[in-house]
Amino acid sequence: MIPDRTRVQNNLLKRWVFALATVTFFAVWGTVSAIGQRPNATETIVRVSAHGEGRVFDGIGAVSAGASSRLLVDYPEPQRSEILDYLFKPNFGASLQHLKVEIGADVNSTDGSEPSHERERGVISATRGYEWWLMKEARRRNPAIVLDSLAWGAPSWIGNGRFYSHDMAEYIADFLKMGRDHYGMEIAYTGIWNEKKPDYSFVKDLRKTLDQRGLRTKIVCCDLYSQEGSFDIVQAMQTDTELAHAVDVVGVHYPFEGIPQLSPAFARNPGMTLWSSEDQPNPGAGPYLTRDWEHGGRILAKRYNENYLKGRLTSTEIWSPVTAYYDVLAAPHSGLMVANTPWSAAYEVPAAIWVTAHTTQFAKPGWRYVDGASGMLTAGGTFVTLRAPAGIPSQWSTVVETIDAKAPQTAVFKLDSDVSSSSVYVWKTSKNVTFRMVEKIVPRRRELHLTLDPDAIYTITTTTGQGRGTTSIPPAKSFPMPWYPSLPKESIGHSAPFLADQNGAFEIQGCSDKSSYCLKQVITKKPIPWGPMPDPYTLAGDLQMADYQISADVSIRGSGSASLLGRIDSADAFRDQKARYPAGYVLTIQSDGVWSLLCTRYKHEATVLTSGKTTPTRWMQAGLRFHGTRIGVFLGKKEVAHVEDSIHAKGYFAVGTGWNQAEFRHLALQAP
Repeated sequence: MIPDRTRVQNNLLKRWVFALATVTFFAVWGTVSAIGQRPNATETIVRVSAHGEGRVFDGIGAVSAGASSRLLVDYPEPQRSEILDYLFKPNFGASLQHLKVEIGADVNSTDGSEPSHERERGVISATRGYEWWLMKEARRRNPAIVLDSLAWGAPSWIGNGRFYSHDMAEYIADFLKMGRDHYGMEIAYTGIWNEKKPDYSFVKDLRKTLDQRGLRTKIVCCDLYSQEGSFDIVQAMQTDTELAHAVDVVGVHYPFEGIPQLSPAFARNPGMTLWSSEDQPNPGAGPYLTRDWEHGGRILAKRYNENYLKGRLTSTEIWSPVTAYYDVLAAPHSGLMVANTPWSAAYEVPAAIWVTAHTTQFAKPGWRYVDGASGMLTAGGTFVTLRAPAGIPSQWSTVVETIDAKAPQTAVFKLDSDVSSSSVYVWKTSKNVTFRMVEKIVPRRRELHLTLDPDAIYTITTTTGQGRGTTSIPPAKSFPMPWYPSLPKESIGHSAPFLADQNGAFEIQGCSDKSSYCLKQVITKKPIPWGPMPDPYTLAGDLQMADYQISADVSIRGSGSASLLGRIDSADAFRDQKARYPAGYVLTIQSDGVWSLLCTRYKHEATVLTSGKTTPTRWMQAGLRFHGTRIGVFLGKKEVAHVEDSIHAKGYFAVGTGWNQAEFRHLALQAP
């Protein structure tokens, strides 16, 4: 999910060869569209026809995975519905046409762990987590939305610890069958294992298993980075007819991240469906920034067009639909939207939403690209044209981006007699214009001339009905203090508000002694991992929190440990995949009463600041107090130790465990 920049540092000679091939390819293509004329230096001629070659457009979507949507479900109304409208409601915002979700496994999958539907063989829950809720809300707004799924990890019982096993094929089938039978939702596509080397025998077994269970779900393979052999599956399918029967779509992640290459010729044959099954408007270095036009908007405007032009990729799915996870976690601001302060009800609608709308509000899955009216602009930029299917009045839309242009240029549209030319509408987004219909043109003699500003995206279309949704967004606020999480009976089996599990599963449950309701960590065997495997903990707060006290009554079930964590200033587990804890201060208590206060930093050994032993009891009162550089440790109602330390000045708080059961009651965040 997080592109490793070292993976794209390929041989420099290959880069130049690919770059030269790409430039030559598009230069030739652009002049071909000129119908035998030689355009001047700032003019591109585009001939729009209802005929000619071009692949079927499969739609644009987003990937809710890696716990990226965790905080969205905690938003109050009406803001939660407004966010969902911006994502899924047709002709309102992004109007997403695909939604891909993680098949959870209680294991860290980038920004947290998503609950498993089958923690024990044959014991299936249809109500855990939030992905089913999200799919239901998406489909309620857009009944035609295409649903996809993919696994990142797996429970420990799968294949005796082996992911590629028949157990895993049945696990995926159970998830899909639950969607059909319990929710009445057919999931159209599923993958095998996110960004892991495929096992082709497993792919074939999965197809057989789905068929035996009466599931029509198609298989996407293999969700690898494009630089890691993601097109190898195409060559394998050419010699293995059973594999070719099993795989319907070749899915590639970040297909052109850092490398200006065309997808291999053997992969671009007309019978092969290619998707960018995970992508992102990532600038290529530094923080993930999708909040504004300069970063997310400009990059995404190019990405959608270039995925088809460079690789014949007919669908692009962005990770993620919404940044509903804390900024201190990996890849902050990856989403098309930002909504990670549910206590304030605030959210952001960045340029990425409107750049996406420039395609999704003007072309639907089933439309077809017009290759002869797609290519490079003469003075910088790209354009793709899509037309409606046969049987629909000859509607068409052309999406043009001028991000790399340095000056205005002209596009001349010549309309064949088989496409509509009654009225043409021009929509624009740029740094200063947000998804606005800026011009209505009646072509003269089936021709129209447009002046295109640099650094913008346009849609030229014969369709109508588009819209830009507007809402009143509350201002952002800091995390509330004091804070006492609500643990209502009706939420048993679910997460507590604002707490984001980073490994394992912290659920609202009745306390084992029936005294009240508790937050309970319930996963005691390590799942089959996808990436980093820190000890289980659940996180909340904001990065500006400096002086506060976190406290709880702790009960450790059997042997193991429980922890209180504070001033967490980095919880990006990819910074140190061997680390047990995030970067901050950790008070850990063992079942025998031994305790220690640690200062943890990524790529450093944890430093023991102080330690001791207390008499273990059924419930142990514990607390951490931060005030300036002074850190106090509380056991019972008294301070048992304090230290001075300045490594971490502010940050989030959490409670955690080892891979053991533990319960937390009376959890509280207060002023020191």
